[in-house]
Amino acid sequence: MIQKYSYKRKLFLYFFTVFVVFTVIILFFQFSREKKYKVDKLNNSLFNITQLTQNYIKENSIDVNNDWDSLDQIVKIFPRTDVRLTVINLDGNVIYDSSVDNLESLENHKKRPEIQKSIYSEYGSNIRESVSTGKKYYYYAQYFDNHFVRAALIYDIEVKSFLKAEKVFILFIVFIFLMIWLVLNFMTSKFGKSITKLKDFAIKVSQNTQEDFDYRFPKDELGVISNQIVQIYTSLKDAKDSIALEKEKLFNHLYILNEGVAFFSNDKKETLTNSHFVQFMNIISGQLSVSADDFFNLNEFAKVVDFIDNTELDNDQNELPRIEYLINKSGQYFKIQCILFQDRSFELIISDITKLEKNRIIKQQMTSNIAHELKTPVTSVTGFLETILDNPDIDQEKQRHFIERANAQATRLSDLINDISVLNKIEEAGEHFAFEKISLLEIINEIKDEYQSDLEKKKMCWDIQVKNKAQLIGNRSLLVSIFRNLTENSIKYAGENTCININLYHEDNEFYNFSFSDNGIGIPEEHLPRIFERFYRIDSDRSRKLGGTGLGLAIVKNALVLHKGEISVRNSKDGGVEFLFSLPKSVKS
Repeated sequence: MIQKYSYKRKLFLYFFTVFVVFTVIILFFQFSREKKYKVDKLNNSLFNITQLTQNYIKENSIDVNNDWDSLDQIVKIFPRTDVRLTVINLDGNVIYDSSVDNLESLENHKKRPEIQKSIYSEYGSNIRESVSTGKKYYYYAQYFDNHFVRAALIYDIEVKSFLKAEKVFILFIVFIFLMIWLVLNFMTSKFGKSITKLKDFAIKVSQNTQEDFDYRFPKDELGVISNQIVQIYTSLKDAKDSIALEKEKLFNHLYILNEGVAFFSNDKKETLTNSHFVQFMNIISGQLSVSADDFFNLNEFAKVVDFIDNTELDNDQNELPRIEYLINKSGQYFKIQCILFQDRSFELIISDITKLEKNRIIKQQMTSNIAHELKTPVTSVTGFLETILDNPDIDQEKQRHFIERANAQATRLSDLINDISVLNKIEEAGEHFAFEKISLLEIINEIKDEYQSDLEKKKMCWDIQVKNKAQLIGNRSLLVSIFRNLTENSIKYAGENTCININLYHEDNEFYNFSFSDNGIGIPEEHLPRIFERFYRIDSDRSRKLGGTGLGLAIVKNALVLHKGEISVRNSKDGGVEFLFSLPKSVKS
């Protein structure tokens, strides 16, 4: 709604109205005072005449001798020649009048206003027209012991002017009024300008359009206050913007976290949550319609609720109270944490630690497997050596047999240690492997030459379908390990009279796609998902007899992953096992 008057105009009207009322009161008071002063002055003049007359009457015993006509002498010496002197007895009859010769023609004056007033007051006065002379007079009467003495002046222009208040004062008041009007106009204009600008600033702030606002206020006390208000607002706005930015950063951080995070007030009302929190709650509870507020009604989180409700806070404690425990749900592991703040608000964190927990279990199993795998060759070597030491007379042939068996177990132990070392190096220091330009066919032929005698023993053949120009950027030793381990796997388990097929069956701008297969006995379907696990064996006794470490295929998979490739395995429809894997032509960092 548009205001009818500006603040400046309102302020001026307020002050102007007050001043006008004040001026009118002063004028009325001064006018009344001035008029009273003039009347008192006139009354004082007539009082002197009545007193002079009364003294003359007493000194000359006129009232005793009843010689009232002798008052004509004193009338002659009055300061004013136009004074009419009248003496009236207590009965109201005129016994002397300086302006009327025939006293009998005069009416009774007892009811005259000035006479009546003088009976009860110090004097009586009145303005009226005389019945006897037909002229208008200003009468002044005083009551004495046995008569009234009345003095009167003709109420003409001179007397009227004398009784009027002086106009100089009115002119002076008008002049002062004009001066104060100008001052009020200047002051309200200056004051109103600051108020108007401050109002405009407040409106622009509410509309968020203060960018184009002119912040220059008048250089007065209100301007200083206005500038301070603007500075305080600017500081608060900057602080608010900074907090909003930090809040936005916090929100963004919460939503990119892998943890589920939620903040609650001390009355368990949600203040902030991210999507992971509700998602993890749904997984843990097994429900699909759970919200953050349902946290306190789920049995899985009863420990947290009990912790929140029963934990006593100590203001002197250095660390905030917290609780932490694990939940295992359908093969997934979650860590639940709760931190209780001093105002009894709290933060809840749900972390999916499935990968970490499984890694821990895998490492624990791997440690156990390593210990188990190392124990067998070490025991064998120790047993063979102890047999030789305990039987110094054993014949040379048996002694050689035990030494060869011990050497085979030592070789197996060395291979196992080397394979573990390679795996650890791939996982923990993969970035330290040097990459270079490599010919794939050259590596495959190197592996072919290395295992040629083994292949001939088992009457196995090669079928290599890889182009001469197939080259990529990779680590030579790891690529050799890939093809070596796959070749060893086929030689050990495919069986005699089988064939190994290496086929580069597809190529695009980024990848080579290989098929490495044999036409042997294949792998039972239930074992296929786990054959890339460390130390996993389909037939443990058979594998150990054949000299395997149980780490070959794990090395193959990790080496491919390091090269940004992938591998899968399946049983071929024509028999045997087939490994499908990809290798990028150039590894991107």
